[in-house]
Amino acid sequence: MKIAEVFYSIQGEGVLCGVPSVFLRTSGCNLRCEWCDTPYTSWKPEGEEWSIGRMADYVRLHSTGHVVVTGGEPMIQPQIGELTRAMRAMRQHITIETAGTVFQQVECDLMSISPKLQNSTPWNVEDGKWAAQHDRLRYQPEVLQKLMAGHDYQLKFVVRQPDDLEEVGRVVAEVKAERGKVLLMPEGITAGQLAARGEWIVEACKTYGYRYTPRLHVELWGNRRAV
Repeated sequence: MKIAEVFYSIQGEGVLCGVPSVFLRTSGCNLRCEWCDTPYTSWKPEGEEWSIGRMADYVRLHSTGHVVVTGGEPMIQPQIGELTRAMRAMRQHITIETAGTVFQQVECDLMSISPKLQNSTPWNVEDGKWAAQHDRLRYQPEVLQKLMAGHDYQLKFVVRQPDDLEEVGRVVAEVKAERGKVLLMPEGITAGQLAARGEWIVEACKTYGYRYTPRLHVELWGNRRAV
């Protein structure tokens, strides 16, 4: 499996924010978000081949019980099911971070789904050559519902502007998500950007009954890799 990086840190987003976790970041993605914060897994995927045994050895050495399989898009990896079964055999709590566009049978304790809104379409990146494909693939409600039905889940939306809230509402209604499992997260790669957007996003959460999630790793360390 092509892996961009493996590291031990804390979860910076979502309902498990702050939990020490081993991150297994796969390389390769079927989307090209304009604001992607891991372009080394999507726009210009990099990494090296890791066996599942090698990843298991790293987890065994570092983990205190939580593993996050992320990307890129881990659900496009042919061996994702095998990897999660290996983590289950090691009695790890498994979070999978996915855009929710691809379904595979996996072992998972928390399906962390981040449906991509219109704000993610890269009309202004690389002359928009990825825009049409991204826009066609970014929202797959049937896949979302199947993932939600099979696992405990959170729906984590990256929000950039107030107009995004209407689209969030449409998605939540269509897939019949529990409002308490809907999280809004500000888009941004600096603490200043997150704070500015966070103020009005918190008010939106209070209005609609959603949850707010920070990007704790950005607040602590900035837009750095593998901290």
